[in-house]
Amino acid sequence: MILRKQFLQHVGQTSPSPMLVEVARAEGSFFYTPEGKRYFDLVAGVSVSNVGHGNPQVIKAVQQQAADYMHIMVYGEMIERPQVEYARRIAELLPGDIDCVYFVNSGAEAVEVALKLAKRYTGRTELISMRRAYHGSTHGAMSMMGAPEGEEWKSEFRPLLPDTRAIRFNSFDDLQYITSRTAGVLCEVVQGEAGVRLPDPEWLRALRARCTEVGAMLIFDEIQTGMGRTGAMFAATKYGVTPDIVCLAKAFGGGMPLGGVAANRTVLDHFTNNPCLGHITTFGGHPVCCAAGLAALNYLVDNNVVDSVEMKGAMFEERVSRHPRVQEIRRSGLLLAVELGTSEYLYQLMDIFKEIGIMSDWFLYCDTAFRISPPLTISPAEIEECCDLIEQALNRLK
Repeated sequence: MILRKQFLQHVGQTSPSPMLVEVARAEGSFFYTPEGKRYFDLVAGVSVSNVGHGNPQVIKAVQQQAADYMHIMVYGEMIERPQVEYARRIAELLPGDIDCVYFVNSGAEAVEVALKLAKRYTGRTELISMRRAYHGSTHGAMSMMGAPEGEEWKSEFRPLLPDTRAIRFNSFDDLQYITSRTAGVLCEVVQGEAGVRLPDPEWLRALRARCTEVGAMLIFDEIQTGMGRTGAMFAATKYGVTPDIVCLAKAFGGGMPLGGVAANRTVLDHFTNNPCLGHITTFGGHPVCCAAGLAALNYLVDNNVVDSVEMKGAMFEERVSRHPRVQEIRRSGLLLAVELGTSEYLYQLMDIFKEIGIMSDWFLYCDTAFRISPPLTISPAEIEECCDLIEQALNRLK
């Protein structure tokens, strides 16, 4: 009780009703309270903990790198092995001619960098995003929050970036608004906070073609979908479309705070001149974070974790969709939105989940569906057990 009181008094809050579940430890697909109560983690830090909590390979890498050295100098000046090795490995896996990574601290910063890079490379100012998009809460990222759905979160922080426009995701007609004035088009490959809205592959290809036609930079936000979440290492490769710039974060750091902007070297080199220091980030590419991210990536690859993601996602979908309270499931890999149809059911279910030992949540623009995005390492047996609990919870809805 003392810790809870201090939490409420001294730790800044983001909502008037935090979960207030105290965490003592976490392992695999679960976290535990000091009293030993176990929770299935169906959020995974919003798709951060892809390799599971307490992954021994990641812990070892963090410990070793912390012992070798931590912060030395502002990112971009010194040759630090974890940065170099991780950038090389990521470049090998990204599509097309994307071969260079600029490390930052977070997904929001990655978006800020990508927007600046698109302006700097093209010499243009207009930036286009999608309706119901979420890319972060800093001023630039918030400016790209899809209107009008995002207005509730943006209105009190205006003025934001000028010369922005939001078009409709999957709308062929709206591609006409991408013109020779457009510096960059920012797009989630799968819309996360809209409630897992999947792309029409033909529309993604048309989006790529339109950006190429008018000379606009296509920026894919892979912050939530990257590192295996959709059943491919990157959603761009799953859907067969290569962007000009990729934003990375969340699972990219293996549980540590890390983001990245990936592009072709000739594009990223525009930050080195006119002016130089086009983006500066003191802790971007922190060697301990890069060591953790590299270890997590190697774990995914060495253990073929991504190969089983589609099967595991299908297991959740098949089991949960049987329940009569479930109206629809939208899914890409192990990123699922379970649609209940009403926010009343959703809020009831969150309370029941908390009681029986499940952590889930809803989506920024969709409070009628709950999230299933566990660590990618969750086992089939754990999925069955979790689905049993979800069924019990759904049975209690009134």
